[in-house]
Order: sequence, then C-alpha cells, then structure tokens
Amino acid sequence: MSYLKFEKALMTNLQDSLPREVLRTNRSGAYSCSTIVDCNTRKYHGLLVVPVPELDDDNHVLLSSLDPTVIQHGAAFNLGLHKYRGESFSPKGHKYIREFNCDKVPTTLYRVGGVVLRKEVVFQHYEDRILIRYTLVDAHSQTTLQFRPFLAFRSVKQFTHENSAASRDYAQVDNGISTCMYAGYPSLFMQFSKKNEFHFEPYWYRGLEYPKEQERGYDSNEDLYVPGYFEMPIKKGESIVFSASVSEIGTSGLKRLFEKEMEARKSRDSFFHCLINAAHQFRNRTKSDERYILAGYPWFKCRARDQFIALPGLTLSIEEQDYFELVMKTATKGLREFMEGKPLSVKIYEMEKPDVPLWCIWAIQQYARSAGKQQCLKLYGKLLREIIDYIEAGKHPTLTLEESGLLYADGKNEAITWMNSTANGRPVVPRSGYIVEFNALWYNDLRFLASMAAENNHPQVAQHYEQLADKCKAAFVDTFLNEYGYLYDYVDGNMVDWSVRPNMILAAALDYSPLDQKQKKGVVDVCTRELLTPKGLRSLSPKSGGYNPMYTGTQSQRDYAYHQGTAWPWLGGFYLEACLKLYKQTRLSFVERQMAGYEDEIFNHCLGTLPELFDGNPPFHGRGAISFAMNVAEVLRTLELLEKYKY
Repeated sequence: MSYLKFEKALMTNLQDSLPREVLRTNRSGAYSCSTIVDCNTRKYHGLLVVPVPELDDDNHVLLSSLDPTVIQHGAAFNLGLHKYRGESFSPKGHKYIREFNCDKVPTTLYRVGGVVLRKEVVFQHYEDRILIRYTLVDAHSQTTLQFRPFLAFRSVKQFTHENSAASRDYAQVDNGISTCMYAGYPSLFMQFSKKNEFHFEPYWYRGLEYPKEQERGYDSNEDLYVPGYFEMPIKKGESIVFSASVSEIGTSGLKRLFEKEMEARKSRDSFFHCLINAAHQFRNRTKSDERYILAGYPWFKCRARDQFIALPGLTLSIEEQDYFELVMKTATKGLREFMEGKPLSVKIYEMEKPDVPLWCIWAIQQYARSAGKQQCLKLYGKLLREIIDYIEAGKHPTLTLEESGLLYADGKNEAITWMNSTANGRPVVPRSGYIVEFNALWYNDLRFLASMAAENNHPQVAQHYEQLADKCKAAFVDTFLNEYGYLYDYVDGNMVDWSVRPNMILAAALDYSPLDQKQKKGVVDVCTRELLTPKGLRSLSPKSGGYNPMYTGTQSQRDYAYHQGTAWPWLGGFYLEACLKLYKQTRLSFVERQMAGYEDEIFNHCLGTLPELFDGNPPFHGRGAISFAMNVAEVLRTLELLEKYKY
C-alpha cells in the first residue's frame, strides 16, 4: 500500500486537496509543480517549468497544464480543474478522482461512469521533459481522449495576458506539434506515443486566479493560451504517453523511456524514503557538469550558506559521499575565486556573506567524520588552511578577527546572517558586531583544524590553532554568557541584544563548544522553554519584544515576521543534536516525538518534503517555499544521529 495516498473523500474536497502540492524536478534546475488535483494555485506552478538562460536567470512556465477529456457516446467529461475569479472552479474534473498516490511517481485514478483512467507523471532526469502516461484501465464501449494544453511562456515572477504579440504559429512534428509564443523562448514540443489529430482552435482562457498569490499580497490573475486540442481513440488496457519538452523526441520510444524513468524511481513508502527523494530533488547538474544544491523550490537558487549547511544531511546522512565530493568540487572553485578577488565562474549566490567560510569548514568536518580524517585531508586539507589564513589575514571584506579572539562583522546596514530579511533597504534584524553563531562556529572550526593538523603531523600548526581557540573560548564566555544562563544574540560595543533567539544553540550543538556542560545545559533549557515547537525552534522567544509568529499577509508584513518568531526545522536539528550530546539515550523518545511532528507535515504541505518555515504559534502552519533544503537536510541528519545513539 502506498504511504502517500489519498482517497476520494479528500480529493473531491477542495478545502483539503488544494493546499497539498506535488513537486517533481529533473535535477538540472527544471521542475513540474501543482496541487494533487492539478489545479494551479501559484504563479510558480506549471507542468513544465524550465530555466531559459538566454533570457534571464529565472525559471519560466512554458506548459501550465494539460486538460484531458474523456469522450464516450458523444458525451465529453473534462478532467481538468482551474480556478477563475469569484471563487469559480471549472471544469471541476476533481469530482471524477477516486484516489491519488505518490509512491514512485504521482498517480491519479479517475472514474467516469464505466471508464477508469489512470494518469502517471514523471520528470525525465537531466532533461527538460515531462512525461505523462494515461492508461485506460476499464471501459465498456468506444472511448476517445482529447488533450488541451494551456500555454504561458512567461517567467515564474510574472503573469501572461491576452495579447496580439503571441505567435499562433505551430509546426507538425512526429505525433504532435511544436510552438513558440514569443521570440527568445525555446520551442515547446508536445508529442504522443500514438498517432493523433491536432485540431487548431486558438483561444485565450481569461481570468485564471492563483489564491496562493492572493494570500501573499501579490497580483493573482492571468490569461492562458490554448492553441487547440489533440484527439485520439484509446482501447481498454492501452497506454498512451505524452511528452512535453524543449526538444523533439522519437515517439516510438516514449513508452520505453517512461518505463526506464519509472524504474529509476525509488518508492516513497516511509518518512525516511520520502526525505531521501526530497534530498535528491535539490540536486542541480549543469551542462558543464558542475554540481549544486538548490536552496529550495520553487523560487530559490543555490545560496552558499544554505548549500554548506544542507550538504552533509542531503548526502552523508544517506550514504551518498560521492555527491558531497562533487558539490564541494564546484563550491571549492567558487570559494577560492572569491578569496582571490576574482569574479565567480560558478552559479553560487551570496558567497560574500561572512559566515559562509565558517559553514564550509563545518560541512567538511562532517565529511571527516563520515569518510575519515585522512581522506578529508587528502581532498580538503589545503582548502581548510586557505580559509583560516584568509580570515586571519583580515582579507574578508566584512569579517574581522579581533584582538579579543572573536570574529567581528558589521551588519548594521546590511543583512549578513541567515536572518536576512530586509525592509526599506535595511535589515529587519540588524545583527552586528560579535555574532553568537559566527563565533561558536569559529571556535569549533579552530579545534577541528587543530585536530586535523595533528593528524597530519604538523604539531606547530595544531598548536597555533589551539592557541587561537583558547583565546576565542575565554572571550566567548565573557562576551555572550549572561546571568540568566543563555547567550546574547550579538554584542556590538555597548549594544547588547538580550533577545532570546535560537542562534545560540550552535554553541551547545557543535562538536567543539566554548561552553562547559553546565553552560550548555542552560542554553538548551532556555531554548526548550521559550523556543521549542513541534516544527523546530522559533526565531524569537514570545517573551522578547517584537514577537511576530505568523508568516502571513503582504510582502512587507511577511518580511517583518520572517525572523521574529517563526519556527525553523533546520535549527531544530541542531537543538536535537545538543540534546542527544547532553543527555544521550535518555532523550531518544523525546527526539522521536519531534521527528513525528515533521512526519505529519509531509502529508499536508508539499508531499514528501518540508516547507521553508512554520508559524511560531499553533497550529504551526507551513509557510514559504514548499520544499527547503536545510530543513530536509537537518531532519535527515537528526535521524542519522538518532540511530547512532540507539546502538
């Protein structure tokens, strides 16, 4: 039985089905995304959404949706579903759905009278091609299928509207057509595995509405162009495969291709296997064979900090060390280019953020634990020394090693930490000076490098790192620890931030901590009392000024709430790691209960994955990006830690 399965009662109730989304990616930057009833509710939704580097750096919706229609005895039953202005849904094809499951691939079963039609969707790996297989499971009389493609040809950040500039031209290709609405775009090839008739009936469907954009305070209406429809007969037991792509394909091989792609998919039959599938979706391999981790879907690119934080959980925790090395090869190139003051030749954003090199060392530290110190030294020993030398020499534009032994970064006018929301060009949370997680990472990284230098028989280098770490430790406790047992979030001269925030948890969770056991316990206890939710740690305590836990409303309202009380699973991962290190097996059942809170979520938001953040107050609704790399990574890493502490 499928793990991610929904019956007719839920599927036909739009209040329950529309919030549930399905994401498929090709591991090269393209994706397909909609709701489980195939009603697009975001401008980012689409059946084929691809990067068009010739135009810009955005993804573009080429094929918005494909509406199938079943015809028997002259009666047509349209299985599509669209939302129009005024809470109008048409043509209400969801009422024919009998079940939906997302085991290997998203599969929908429709029943129209005596007709039972199964639809299966797969995105071909490393190709901009979506494949849909329609199988007529049962029918008692002659059956015909029609398919109407809804075209957008627009950026995911924009909308399309009826206009005279859109080209209506099309060309016949093998069992289908190709068309391109605007100059600069690639042609869209829509083909079937079976001979069919294309009826050219150009028409603009006006006033489609996307409720998720309304919720986010954006424009939410657009028009979509339908060039006509494809028509073909189908017999009981027969399967027809549809392909939409930016390149033509020989249709005689479509059925074999679908089977091949289907066989390559792993079953999502458990929480763990769902997360592995989600982990693979963040992968991005370019044509030049560079490898990246995308920060999330549907709107994030590869961000340096996110990539280093997510990399161990998305690779090492699922025994995929080889992909860690491939991503690090690309990242190392970019990091060295940045440290040498050269333009970046790789597509990694925000490399200039001051904590990026610190997180890079942390990621390599996790690799050393997995692959062994000698293997780590062989691959990354030189890079580790280069990063520390770069910071020590004061070459980083926004990160300075002070005489006190702590790192200083100026964030008054620019968002320099992961709490990066801005309003009116200014950081909403202007964290500046001695920042708590920067210095916790710095201490941990120094101790780690000292151990690596000792492993490599360089005692003088090891001693130097140990001396830097000793200096940092003394200053860290004096600077950040207050009389209430928790850590200041940042200290900048006379400015001390008393807010209770989750960033201090890193000082208790990292392998090398500047805190003693009692001090770590104090930090964990405060996080437990004031920040812990079933969905991770709040970004701000309810007792602190400015608490704003609901990530809703306009862009401005959401910017002010983004890090002011919302809950983040990736921070929960470090919290649970700290708990296990402090309390060992006595906290196993507690950690398992926290994992159950995340497992509940993979049925309710985007199936099989975790969203970007959650409201900080009950019912802790998932918000933001529908699939977020750091969250999936830290839950996977926690599950790995859980198994280690069990045995």
